[in-house]
Amino acid sequence: MSMIPLKPNLKGVLVHEVKPTDLATNWRNNVPVLATPVLLWLAELACMRAIEGTLEEGRMTLGFAHDVRHLAPTPLGWTIRLEAELEKIDGKLLTFLIEGHDGSERILAGRHTRAIVDRDRFLSRFEEKQCSHV
Repeated sequence: MSMIPLKPNLKGVLVHEVKPTDLATNWRNNVPVLATPVLLWLAELACMRAIEGTLEEGRMTLGFAHDVRHLAPTPLGWTIRLEAELEKIDGKLLTFLIEGHDGSERILAGRHTRAIVDRDRFLSRFEEKQCSHV
């Protein structure tokens, strides 16, 4: 299987139906709408979809930064669509434009940055940290 070249303009889409576990009521907020932390995670997934098949074996990406706005509430049962486009590659940092809609209005807009890391090195550092914790 050949790899896809990592280059700007790669796009990823994620479609998701809002479930009870996605609601802000699970995040200490008493409103039955899509929670911001869940929306940010789904945005990260859309970005990861944009670069599927582009990284060398043993490489992965991790969330590095968010600069997004959660613009509108989305009710339980609604379907959202998140679109990510790789805007810029700066060494190991990948910056994506991200936008989300819920069929009625735009619910998310901004940028998300992911860092390319060596998976084994990352896990090794994590294990060292975990073992050093008393």
